Formats: sequence, structure tokens, C-alpha cells
Amino acid sequence: MTTTLLRSTFRLAAAALAAGLATAPVAAETVMKLASATINDVQYEWQKEFATELAVRVKDKVTTAIFPASQLGAIPQMAEGVVLGTIESFISPTAFLTPVDPRFQIFDVPGLFQSPQQLVAVVHDPVYRDHLETMFLDKGIRVIGAIFNSPTIALTRTPVTTLDGFKGLKIRTFASPLQMKPMEALGATPVPLPLSEVVPQLQSGGIDGMLAGMPILAAFKYYDVAKYVTDLNFTQILSVALVNEAWFQAQPADVQEAIRAAGRAAEVKVFPWGLANLERANAVWTSKGGEVLALPAEQQAKMMTEFRDIGTAIVSADPAVKAEYDILLKVVEAKAPK
Repeated sequence: MTTTLLRSTFRLAAAALAAGLATAPVAAETVMKLASATINDVQYEWQKEFATELAVRVKDKVTTAIFPASQLGAIPQMAEGVVLGTIESFISPTAFLTPVDPRFQIFDVPGLFQSPQQLVAVVHDPVYRDHLETMFLDKGIRVIGAIFNSPTIALTRTPVTTLDGFKGLKIRTFASPLQMKPMEALGATPVPLPLSEVVPQLQSGGIDGMLAGMPILAAFKYYDVAKYVTDLNFTQILSVALVNEAWFQAQPADVQEAIRAAGRAAEVKVFPWGLANLERANAVWTSKGGEVLALPAEQQAKMMTEFRDIGTAIVSADPAVKAEYDILLKVVEAKAPK
């Protein structure tokens, strides 16, 4: 082989090597998308704290990306996404997750939790917490966060100060029998809707009101479309952060443990924030011209008794749901105020 040919061969080999290095695959970065339907509320605050706590523990092994305010789709699509693994994590009130697994209903029985503090004591009970985190593995999801959200209230376009005032109204509910059946008992028509569709329906008269928590009403400026809130307070809303189990199991053991620890640490940080935010939201509501109304005491007591009976019947109808409710109820009773 001539010298010229050798030089040409080496130049071609070098070029091929350089091209190969330039196109060689780089180790994929692990990205954890955190989705929710809300913003500037306790769910969003938990996501931010979780991201901070996780970064402290794993540095750059996992990069978190927060997508609030339904950026990754309406609630049903995000719930489906975390089950299928197209979204790594999704946080939501448990009532919206009933279509994924009816066992989520157990946390929404009216009157179950007497206070936010009791709810927190239950989900932080060491034995029950381990059970809660793994309860839904057969559906491909794991619980990595459980937080007090807010009490349930009713927003309406016209003032409602009695139980009869709900008759004939179309009320947006969560997609759960634990909200739909109580509204039917009051003579209202429950209309399950994703949060992203509520304002247009209120504006057009497609619905007359909605069940929600005050922080959501204030954060999304619902006082611009409806002014009246009736403080029903028949449930303490629990929000849970889910992670796709296949994605979770694909992570190294130290990252798995860091995710679990970060979720619990974030809960501790956001609980006082959530209580304070509830007070701020109430203040914002009234400062913007909104009103907070209450039922007469005897009607509130009557409603709670009827709603509790409805809720107990619903969760008792499915043996798998009832079995989980019985386990939860023992912990709730153990954590009741003395």
C-alpha cells in the first residue's frame, strides 16, 4: 500500500471515529414529571417541596419538572397518564381517582375525619402509612404523598342557606359516588367535570355551582363568576401524590428510598402552610366581594347524619372497598381526639 493510500485510509478512519463519537448516545437523564390540575394551593406547594427534598437526597440523579394547572391534560387524562406511565407522578384529591380504583372512596366518607389534624395523624400512622403507599400497586401506582387539602364547600351563583336551596341545582362534583349521591339526596343534579371545564360552564349556566375547597376558589378567582359559598364542611379532602410503579421500580434503590422520604418530608412542611393558606383564601374571598354562608345548625346536623349513612352504604357495597374501609376506620378511631 502506498504512503498516499495509507494517509487517505487513516484520514477516513479518523473521520469515521469522530463522527461516531459525535453521534454516540448520551446516558438518558431521568426526568420525573409532576402533574396536577391546580396551582398556588397546597398540592402545588407539596410538589415544590418534594422537588427540593428529592434534590437534596439524590442531587442530579433525577430532574423534576412541575406541570400545574392541567398543563398535561384534564384530570381524567392525567390520572390515566400516571397509570400508563406517560406521566411519572400526579397529585389529586382522592375523589377524582375513584375511576382508577374504587378503594380511593374510603377517604371521602362524610364525617370520617373530624379535623385536619386527625387526617394527618391517620396518614402518618407508621403502620397504616406503609399500607397506604402500597395499597394500589395492583393498579400500577404507588402513593408517595398524602396531604390535607381543605374542607368541602359549595359554590353557587345564587345564595343557598337551607338544604332546600340545593333542590334543582346542577352542581359540579368530583367523579365519585361519595360526592354525587349526597348531592342527589339534596335534590341537586351532580355533574362530574374536570376543573378546567368548570368556569365556562358556570358562565354559560351549564351548571349552577360546584363542590370544592376554598383555596381553589380563591386561587382561580371564582369570585368573578359566582359569589356565594355555603360552608357544608362534610368532608376533609385528602390529596394523594401517585407515582407510576413501573417507573419507580426502574430507579436504583437509593432513589426509591429518597422518593419515599422526600414525599413524607414535604408533607410535614406543607401542613402548616396549607392551614395558613386556607385562612388566606377565606380572607381573599370576602375581600373580593364573595360571601360565606352557613346552614342552620339543625339542618347541618341532619345533613351530616344522612350523608354519613349514604357514604357508609356506598363503601360497604363492594367487599374489597369495605375491607379497606374497616382497616382505615380502626386507625381513624384510634386517632380521634380524646
